[in-house]
This record gives sequence, C-alpha cells and structure tokens, in this order.
Amino acid sequence: MNTPLRIEQYETVLYNANLNPLGIPDTVSRAIKEHIGTIAKYPDIYYSNLRKAVAEYINVSMDKTIIGNGSVDLLKLFALQLSPKKAVLLTPGPNEYERILSTLKAEITFYELSEDKEFELDAEDFISTLTEDTDLIVLCNPNNPTSKKISFEDIKKIVDRCKELNIFIIIDEMYIEFIDDSEKFSAVPLIEDHSNLAVLRSVSKFFAVPGLRFAYAVLNNPELKDRLDFTTTKNNVASLTAIAITDMFKDEKYIAESKSMIHTERSLVYLAMSTCRSIHLFKPDANYMLVKLLKDDITSADVAEHCNKRGIIIRKCDDIRGLSNKYIRFCFMNPKQNDLMVNTILEIV
Repeated sequence: MNTPLRIEQYETVLYNANLNPLGIPDTVSRAIKEHIGTIAKYPDIYYSNLRKAVAEYINVSMDKTIIGNGSVDLLKLFALQLSPKKAVLLTPGPNEYERILSTLKAEITFYELSEDKEFELDAEDFISTLTEDTDLIVLCNPNNPTSKKISFEDIKKIVDRCKELNIFIIIDEMYIEFIDDSEKFSAVPLIEDHSNLAVLRSVSKFFAVPGLRFAYAVLNNPELKDRLDFTTTKNNVASLTAIAITDMFKDEKYIAESKSMIHTERSLVYLAMSTCRSIHLFKPDANYMLVKLLKDDITSADVAEHCNKRGIIIRKCDDIRGLSNKYIRFCFMNPKQNDLMVNTILEIV
C-alpha cells in the first residue's frame, strides 16, 4: 500500500497529542542539565521535595498524595486495589478507562452524553441513574474528547451521591489546567470530606513533558492509600524526573503564559471556524476541540489525509465509543500553526 507523500516544506505538527504548544519549560531543561549526574544513583524512596512540590501546587497535605509513572499506570493501580465488579463510564470518553476495567472483568455501564446537549454532562440525570451495586465511577474533567468541563457544583453533587451509595469515584483532571479559572473547577478540595474520592493528575499535557512519565493522585483514605503505597515500587520515579518536576511546579511564569496563550488561541480558532456551515463545533473548554463533519461525502479519514499532506496530524474519532467517522479532534498550537491548520481543514470540509 502506497502512503501519500507529505509536502516536504511543511513541518509535521502533532495536533492529536494535546500538548502545551509552549513546549518543555526552561526549568525542566535546566534541572536536567544541572543534575544529569543523579542518574548514577538510585532515587530517594521518600521523594520529600517532590511530594512537597506536588502538595503545594494543589494545596493539599503531603500525606494525601500518591506519585507514579503516568496517569494510566496510576489508574491501573487504583482499579487493581478497588477490584470493581460494576463500573460506570461516560461516552464519549477516554478509551483507556474501558480497556483497563475490561481487563479486570468489570461490568461496565456507559452513560451516554447527549449530542443534542453539546455533550455536556447533565449531573442531575447522571445521578438519577446511579445504583447501589455500582462500585466505581471514572470521570474525566474536562472530558476528552469533547473538551467540556464539569462545574464544581455538579462534581460535588455527584461525589456526595456516590458517598451515599458507597461508590468510589476517580476524577481524572489531566487537562484541568487548560480551563479558564481552573482552580474553581478542580475536585481536589472535596477530598477533605470524601474518603470515596481520588483526583488523578498528570504533567504530560499541560507541561508538555510526556517523556518524564509522571502523574500523581490525591485522596483522603488512609487504608486505601496504604494499600496503594504497598503495591507501588518504592523508587518508581526516576531521579531526574523527580528533580525536574519539583522545579517545574514552581515555574509561575510558564504556567501563566500557558494559560494566557491557550485562552487566546482557543477563542481565535473557534471564532475562525464558527462561520463554516458544513461543520459543527462543540465549544471547547480545554486545549482541544471536537468537530462534527456535516457533509455526507466527507469523513474523518478524508480530512486527516488532506491535513497529513501539510504535516498536520489530527485525531480521527471513529474508534471512540459514542462517536463515528464524522468527528475529528485537534488541539491548539501556536498562532502560525493554528492558522495553517484552520485554513487546511476549511479547504476540504
């Protein structure tokens, strides 16, 4: 099978990776250069500086944190310890949740987000479907691939109801820093009064460092935390990663610039594409946007192939439960890259 050649003057840009367009923070690059010698030593099993940096970044006490090698690994760890027989997931949502829970033979119930409601979660209706035989709920806030946030008030209602029904709930906040006023939407403050809640975070997307392989979770459940700590390898985070992440969380300049840039580019891309009548935009809250193709003779594969010739790699959504080959997703990059992407997509749709 011959693969169409990409026009060579275009640089390949991964609009499907959802990484911060500012790239690796200077604090990370500097820390790695200055501490390269630490790879000759085993990591400190206590990770005191790293745990302190995590705790200060999200304003919790150190004893409520769990650290690990990535959000998928942490989710697997939680799932193994919780051993749910019945779980509830949103659809469309991240494919990884279903893969992990299916491997553990959990019965999965899917709550379908309504396209008529722009894929926004109706918290009251969702709560009404919950039953006492449910063991686990995993929510992504903001959701991927819909880029829709859930309000703190709605999250609290859901977590409160889960507590009444003895359901453990994991809220994946991988993309939450990209939301405007993100601190107002995080479920982290709820852990103080809810032992049935864990909030999962990763540094891969917002800080653009997936290669460092670091994620963390917060919970207020000493028994479960002890089991999780016992299961994990004591020095499971690389020495260089621990040092780089510790400095990175304190990089206020990078954090502020990232939030400002994403806010601006999200608004500009949405505005630039909103006048096209052959597509439907689901207004985004995060650093990526879901788009529905309305022409009968255009599929996501057509758009992806057209974009690929200019080095633009977008996400086809035909393999996501609840979507089809009429949906694409892409993230927001720098202004020049976004202009090229928008113009290229609009040429074919």
